[in-house]
Amino acid sequence: MKDMKDMLRVIGIILLGIFVLAVGVPLVFAAAGIVLGGIIHITVSLIKIAVVLAVAYLILVGVRAVLK
Repeated sequence: MKDMKDMLRVIGIILLGIFVLAVGVPLVFAAAGIVLGGIIHITVSLIKIAVVLAVAYLILVGVRAVLK
């Protein structure tokens, strides 16, 4: 019986944490003035930059290997 109480307590804490994240995070973002679309735009831009750098590096390594 004690194990069941402990398990229910842990499940309750997990559900409370999920609720706090679901409600609190958007409120914090709204209070800070951060727009979710802006975050997504920045993330996509960073991914594009990373892809360009990776392709440039692969081309550089390929040219270097051909010249050796």
